[in-house]
Amino acid sequence: MVPDAPASPAPETSPRPALLLEPHQPLWQRLPKRDAQGRRLADFMMLIPGLRQRPRDQIHARALAIERVLSGYGGDVVFVELNLKLNTLWVSLCARPGLCSELPAAIRDAVPEALLVGPRLQR
Repeated sequence: MVPDAPASPAPETSPRPALLLEPHQPLWQRLPKRDAQGRRLADFMMLIPGLRQRPRDQIHARALAIERVLSGYGGDVVFVELNLKLNTLWVSLCARPGLCSELPAAIRDAVPEALLVGPRLQR
């Protein structure tokens, strides 16, 4: 009698962080759309003008500042991508009232040149 083979692990359903090893995949294909409970995620993008032209130590300092801010939001932050080619920061997070304005403001406090990208509303 042959013993049963170990069950293969269930496919991971929880969102995962961006991988630098997958630059050929567009962001929209890598973004998680729902959390582990099936609720839709919220997201925002920030532009950090001139980031890629800065010296490596300044880029690193800004990335660390952003990481410190995001780590303060614990499980609310699900996906983060800092794209140096485009000078953008993309953040996907659990939808919670006020978080999509609070978190970008905290990032802007840490990295003053960071700008929240959003629709232009005309009056």
